[in-house]
Amino acid sequence: MNNPVLGLYHVRIYTLNSMNKSVYTKDYKEIINRLKQARIDAGLSQQAVADKLGKPQSYISKIESGERRLDVAELKKLSEVYKKPVSYFI
Repeated sequence: MNNPVLGLYHVRIYTLNSMNKSVYTKDYKEIINRLKQARIDAGLSQQAVADKLGKPQSYISKIESGERRLDVAELKKLSEVYKKPVSYFI
């Protein structure tokens, strides 16, 4: 796996893929659980949230499954859709 032509990016991909898929901390998992619960409490489907954000349904699914990492700007948009303060999630 030490190939200078492929560089660190190649090593990182294969190192991460060979490990357990859960690379997130307990705290991050709690944020994701709160996001999912907020969506359910708001009575919204993943598709409805995605429509409000102009994204595909898979975008929400990947966030809720931990497959896609959430950034602060995205968290702010989701908090507005769910009518919760950002502090609720963190």
